[in-house]
Amino acid sequence: MRIGLIGLGRIGSFHAETLSRLDVVEELVVTDVVPSAAQRCARTLSATVAATPEDLLASGVDGVVIASSTATHPALLVAAVEAGVPTFCEKPVAQDPRAGAEVLARLEGAGVPVQIGFPRRFDPAFVAVRDDVVAGRLGWVHTVRSTTLDPGPPPEAYLRASGGIFHDCAVHDLDAVRWVTGRDIVEVYAAGGNRGEPFIREAGDADTASSVLTLDDGTLAVVSNSRHNGRGYDVRLEVHGSLDAVAAGLDDTLPLRSADPGTTFPAGTPARFFMDRLATAFRNELEAFTGVVSGELASPCTLADGLAAGWAAEACTVSWRERRPVRVEEVRDA
Repeated sequence: MRIGLIGLGRIGSFHAETLSRLDVVEELVVTDVVPSAAQRCARTLSATVAATPEDLLASGVDGVVIASSTATHPALLVAAVEAGVPTFCEKPVAQDPRAGAEVLARLEGAGVPVQIGFPRRFDPAFVAVRDDVVAGRLGWVHTVRSTTLDPGPPPEAYLRASGGIFHDCAVHDLDAVRWVTGRDIVEVYAAGGNRGEPFIREAGDADTASSVLTLDDGTLAVVSNSRHNGRGYDVRLEVHGSLDAVAAGLDDTLPLRSADPGTTFPAGTPARFFMDRLATAFRNELEAFTGVVSGELASPCTLADGLAAGWAAEACTVSWRERRPVRVEEVRDA
């Protein structure tokens, strides 16, 4: 099949390499606002270059991956779906979930599959945790803990356009909590602090945040995020139930040092970057998208799923700024 890729920044270039290694992808067609980036991809990966996203969509691609800046997602999603092209779009659907809701309303009933990029849904350990929950092996779930700790902050230019720590970082945890439990987030209480780079505070953002979530069945979830985890990139999920408890991300690359005498775990080199920690998940995610393109799979993460995580992130943002509990329906229905 022929797959188009719009955007060749950090994640787009990574996706280009991954797509080029998938046997089912016979041709990769790329475009970027920086022509030299597309030409470089053409040279290194034998990709075909399209001058614009419009040219790419008109070239007869079987599916398209949108990895461009967040601000471009709504228009490109609409253009791709209205062109009848199955679409993968990196999170979020839009910078503001209200704009995302407009996209969802416009495309509802279009009959063209859309997959939103949340790679933890494809991490083998996260999948195993979800399987345990679905099978009832944990009993009834009472507590979920989800963690994303970055070893260092993203570039200032990225952060100022990202929507903040809840929208660009915690949103992965929010989606993971929803997906693993199969429950909706109904209320949040979030707190945030700043002890690192001044530009994060100046941008009106927090560099460390914690959120307590209440799910629609009464389960509690705790989400922890930071831009300053010096030991490495920490992505974990714990689910505790009445019969058992299980964790994902608890392997020898865990960036955590044990203070217990005689303990050698974790014994490996800590993960330092999300593309290393989640390399298998990213590949599995794009392999799943090719199944969506071929019609063999339904979308494993729909537009509605992506928007639900976005509304929860918005509720967390409001909660942090106003220092109060916020129900998701409050921001969604405002």
